[in-house]
Amino acid sequence: MSSRLVGVGVGPGDPELVTVKGVNALRSADVVVVPVMDTGERGRAEATVLHYVPEEKVVRVVFALNERTDRARREAAWDAAGERVAGLLARHGSVAFATIGDPNVYSTFTYLAQTLAELVPGVVVETVPGITAMQDLAARSGAVLTEGTEPLVLVPVTAGSTVLKEALAGPGTVVAYKFGRQAAEVAEALRETGRIEDAVWGSALGLPEESIRPAAELDGAALPYLSTLIAPARRDGGRGGKL
Repeated sequence: MSSRLVGVGVGPGDPELVTVKGVNALRSADVVVVPVMDTGERGRAEATVLHYVPEEKVVRVVFALNERTDRARREAAWDAAGERVAGLLARHGSVAFATIGDPNVYSTFTYLAQTLAELVPGVVVETVPGITAMQDLAARSGAVLTEGTEPLVLVPVTAGSTVLKEALAGPGTVVAYKFGRQAAEVAEALRETGRIEDAVWGSALGLPEESIRPAAELDGAALPYLSTLIAPARRDGGRGGKL
């Protein structure tokens, strides 16, 4: 039988937001792999998974998730992780990889799947969708993501403030991921484009240290790296005005 690798989205951190399908995929896999930083601390994916599967079923695999500048070091970590998971597939046959959010949205899983496709010919790769941080932040803050014909733009601020400003100049809702270290630049972009008043940001959603605040309160201080921002589209207040 073919080896099977399943990327399972486990949501933004709140264990209650893992889907029933996601829980079933974690429990039915022979092994559940969770990514950890090379510094070794427990990540959100691992903490979430441990609500549903026993610790002895979980295998921690190091990814250089905190490496942003040294491409060679980052890719070496991906290659090593691929070799490790390939070995698990050879021994067990069915491996689930738990990733925060959704496995097809800015996920480490995509790099792993590409690597395994080369290392393990014939491997079957599947994904189970997960709830994203923008959905959770919208639910917790009351921010409406889209109405009528409004577009929705998702921007990783690691791409630079210019990309964010271009998105904010457009007509739709803008969601910014990974903006914590560039919080001051994000606040400046929101003010320049007149989008700061309705915007909201959040971090550690669903966790004890959760923080959800108006973007107007951004004071330039650095925030947690995985902070999420929603800048709703400009609306006239009328119901169904953009249908």
